[in-house]
Amino acid sequence: MKRMTKGKFAPVLLIAALALAACGSDGGSSSTEAPGTEAPGTEAPTTDAPVTELPVIDCAPEEGPLKAAWVYVGPANDGGWSQAHDEGRQLVQEHFGDAVETTFKESVPEGPDVAQAVEDLIADGNTVIFGTSFGFQDAFVEVAAAHPDVCFEFATGYLKSDNMAQFYGAAEDTDYLAGMAAGAASKTGKLGYLASFPIPEVVRGVNAWTMGVRATNPEATVKVIWLNTWFDPAAERKAAEALIAEGVDVLGQKGVDSPATGDAAQAAEGVAWAGYNTDQSVNYPTVWLTSTVYNWDVYEIPRLQQVLDGTWTSGDYYGNLADGFVTLAPYGDLVSEETRALIDAKKAELAAAPGSQFTGPINDNAGNEVLAAGVSHTFGELMSMAYLVEGVEGEIPAG
Repeated sequence: MKRMTKGKFAPVLLIAALALAACGSDGGSSSTEAPGTEAPGTEAPTTDAPVTELPVIDCAPEEGPLKAAWVYVGPANDGGWSQAHDEGRQLVQEHFGDAVETTFKESVPEGPDVAQAVEDLIADGNTVIFGTSFGFQDAFVEVAAAHPDVCFEFATGYLKSDNMAQFYGAAEDTDYLAGMAAGAASKTGKLGYLASFPIPEVVRGVNAWTMGVRATNPEATVKVIWLNTWFDPAAERKAAEALIAEGVDVLGQKGVDSPATGDAAQAAEGVAWAGYNTDQSVNYPTVWLTSTVYNWDVYEIPRLQQVLDGTWTSGDYYGNLADGFVTLAPYGDLVSEETRALIDAKKAELAAAPGSQFTGPINDNAGNEVLAAGVSHTFGELMSMAYLVEGVEGEIPAG
């Protein structure tokens, strides 16, 4: 499987282990091989079975500009996830100029409204549709089956078809690095974390951040609050304030889209904040540490070029630090030079070996061994993660 680089992208075969993400994991399984240097999921599995070539889908218009649309779960200016996607859309528009016409629908709730929103975009002549929220997936699968001549690109899911591709990236690596900054910034060793939904993507982020925290502050603990929403600034701030009241002095977040956590940190005294999705260093200079940032255009520009070239096929893409899909936002003044050096060194390691922080010995937060010394998770296990690491205070909610 080839990694995408700017200007060139080869869609990759569906990694069989991704199917595990649909059904969860017992949290105790692990690979029996020592960690390698390849990023999980960036190489096709070796098999003697014949490889089925994916069909080329011609979703370019016969005349006029290519019309591409994005569907957001939150407002395009949410200060987080949807805003980052919209910034990617704007870079796509800037890159292609008159050859591509982009549009978006924002604040589309997960549920029955999704299919109609996508149908409306297709009726308007859009032949490439980007889905950007996990809960949109079932609707996208349904609409993709009804429109085989439309190309669908879906972020953060696991279901694929001839005309529906999947894309995401190793945010667990940058979450770990942000956690290192958070751990070093904590004077009390008590940190708090806001999480959206208990899906593997978010669980992976909670764990990576906590492991990063304990890399620089070994006895620290991270209390997690599950919000069960992607975007609710009032609820986010209330939860952040509750954590501050319990004595945490550093806050983080995953899958929580607004900067309300930063507002709570800024209103308190002596509380630092590691964000998510966007660079908020200018808006929150007194509390800012760093955050995971996605460069969605790294994937989207080459994919739309494939549509224009008549070579688009479905595939799976999992970007990383090396190809620039995920990166770390600028450091805030609260991050010392010593900590920056530690983070930069680990960043180089993770760029060379994505996901390698999940190498044993690792215990869950109930004291059970998850990974023995020297053993790493397979890519499928990473994608179906269903346990919390040692140091996390909290549980994965049932259901």
